[in-house]
Amino acid sequence: MKLALTEEQEMLKNTARDFLADKCQKTFVKQMEESETGYSRELWQEMVELGWMGLAFPEKYGGGDMNFLDLAVLLEEMGRACLPGPFFSTVVLGGLPILDVGSGEQKQEYLPELIRGEKIFTLALTEPVYRNYDTSSVTVQATPDDGDYIINGTKLFVPDVHVADYLLCVARTRPENGVTIFLADAKNPRIDYTILKTIAGDKLCEVVFDKVPVPMANILGQLNQGWSAVQKIVERAAVGKCCEMVGNMQRVVEMTVDYAKERKQFDRPIGSFQIIQHYCADMATDIDCARLSTYQAAWMLGKGLPCTKEVAVAKAWIAEAAQRVSALAHQIHGAIGATIEHDLHFYTRRTKAAELAFGDANFYREVVAKEMGL
Repeated sequence: MKLALTEEQEMLKNTARDFLADKCQKTFVKQMEESETGYSRELWQEMVELGWMGLAFPEKYGGGDMNFLDLAVLLEEMGRACLPGPFFSTVVLGGLPILDVGSGEQKQEYLPELIRGEKIFTLALTEPVYRNYDTSSVTVQATPDDGDYIINGTKLFVPDVHVADYLLCVARTRPENGVTIFLADAKNPRIDYTILKTIAGDKLCEVVFDKVPVPMANILGQLNQGWSAVQKIVERAAVGKCCEMVGNMQRVVEMTVDYAKERKQFDRPIGSFQIIQHYCADMATDIDCARLSTYQAAWMLGKGLPCTKEVAVAKAWIAEAAQRVSALAHQIHGAIGATIEHDLHFYTRRTKAAELAFGDANFYREVVAKEMGL
């Protein structure tokens, strides 16, 4: 059984790592956390030129004609570098759903400008009343009005809407099991947003739709039949977030092992003590399990295979494994790891945010149990 990356994936991984090591140092990450936009247009354009925006999209739209597993490799490197900005929201939450369920006209209109880096997309799904990811969690209403639909209500934790051009809004269009995805103009003056203060320093927003008109032509997929597409979005986003966290965990392990080799107590490196060795071994075990389960799910998603259980296993494991790795890293680093001057806090804060993103461990344990027939 061959589990190694292909030669093309290795090239992508190495190119991304070298590029991000140069362009996305922690001083830059800190600047972006404190900036209004949260990302750099210059870096965004350089990523476009590398072909990253179109990596997983068909060649006929200007993309790289690769698959989700290839994108997973890139996302891991982005997580390793703590890359700030709307790449995940644009590509994973916005572009790939359009590719999934958009009409031919919608794909031809929106995907080329996404791939060229001209437009930013995001997804408005979660709401202030959280009921996990089922149809009952959607209360924002979209009502018909003279050929259009009018959207009313509040969405919460919407990423990057402050810089987005388009917003995929999941809204209720029928009282019972009627959910539809709308593609709304994020610049509409009837859409109001508030940037929230988050532990990860990313740009999550509360978004209020105040009688926002959306043409019927902007429905993605079928009217009242959007929940199956939403489930696929959530599965793919969960795996994409796992990919970022694998990169996060890998860098934390490397930093910690390097520190254990250099830091001395009692005239010897602390890495020579059995307890530190066991801590590092536990971290390595967690990350290997996380990577294998994540890449299995990513491969199955890329092949279009049913993988609800595999996605749930990956997210349930990594949601808690990342916390264990983070805690052990801080324990080994001691006081220096708790300072703002040290890089460890960038990874710790993102780990905590990712634990809840697109479903926590308990949510996915329930999914695994259901897939087992329980």
